[in-house]
Amino acid sequence: MRNKVLILSASVGAGHLRAADAVEKAMAAAHPEIETTNIDVLEYTNPLFRRLYGKLYLDLVKRMPDALGWIYDSLDKPWQKERRRLALDRLNTQPLIRLLIDEDPDIAICTHFLPAEIISWLRAKKKITTRQAVVVTDFDAHALWLCRNYEHYFVPIEETAVYLEKVGIRKEDITVSGIPIDPVFAIVKNKFETREKLGLKTDLLTIMVSAGGFGVGNVEILLKALAEMKTECQIVAICGRNEELRNEVSALAKSLKTGAKARIVPVGFTDAMDEYMSASDLIVGKPGGLTTSEALAKDLVFVIVNPIPGQEERNSDHLLEKGCAVKCNTLPTLAYKIDELAASPARLTSMQANIKSLARPNSASTVANKIIGLIDR
Repeated sequence: MRNKVLILSASVGAGHLRAADAVEKAMAAAHPEIETTNIDVLEYTNPLFRRLYGKLYLDLVKRMPDALGWIYDSLDKPWQKERRRLALDRLNTQPLIRLLIDEDPDIAICTHFLPAEIISWLRAKKKITTRQAVVVTDFDAHALWLCRNYEHYFVPIEETAVYLEKVGIRKEDITVSGIPIDPVFAIVKNKFETREKLGLKTDLLTIMVSAGGFGVGNVEILLKALAEMKTECQIVAICGRNEELRNEVSALAKSLKTGAKARIVPVGFTDAMDEYMSASDLIVGKPGGLTTSEALAKDLVFVIVNPIPGQEERNSDHLLEKGCAVKCNTLPTLAYKIDELAASPARLTSMQANIKSLARPNSASTVANKIIGLIDR
């Protein structure tokens, strides 16, 4: 009988889906004989819940980030309010429950806490026999990730493993894997050759900005701040599919004064993020779990700007504590902070060494290989 694996995520932001895709790729590469299906569980909920669950989060990020931080902290109470939350989720996820009962896969890999909670309940009620592995996609494990019926937890760092053990997760069932990222980020690419391939200057400090996460108005302010750099540099602004944003960035690039030390390079949608990261020295942006893990895999020093209260602020704390990042609290000082960093090659080298101790470029493969052991167990 062929083994069956479900990878379960939720389209709440992009990180959970990217982690699921990374695990799927690693499974396909290492174990093509295993039937693996990748599912966005919000597609198996009622339309109103689906809209609110995904859209409310994004609206809070954009309009009321402080409220999001308050909600994050208030819900971070291990093993509290489980029944109330489960009752709401069960009510709205009946199609998912039917799918899990019908499929009853050998193992489910959850890169979001919603399906993990549902599977744990179904297991307790003996409606399914599915084993489950929970993949935490931020550096801290929020209480929502905790479930009572599980086979394994995959976590980003040692501190998270210690925390889980302290709140009741079995030590032998925790693997410090890193957050799963696309296996392509594990491929080492020469910085200068990659710059040449991408049409970038080979001899300039290269700063990557994932502009799409800031919104059109905000990114213009951010790039204007960076344009005041006194260090000669090129700023690669990744705009994604947002053509309005790319046009704004292009106009800004053309408006820079003659003799400006910084040049701005707008980039639209690309499937070569690993190459743009390989070509860069620094990344400026928000420290989401997946972006941070990809940047670490590519030895990029992180310049943290406007982290979302809650998980991104906690990610920031870990990066700063490990000496892998600097944080800019006010955009008018952004150019100064990076100029100061660029003027100290020894400090940059030290930070890159710190990054190597935290980076886990083979995280997805680590998860995939452990899953095989769980299936055979």
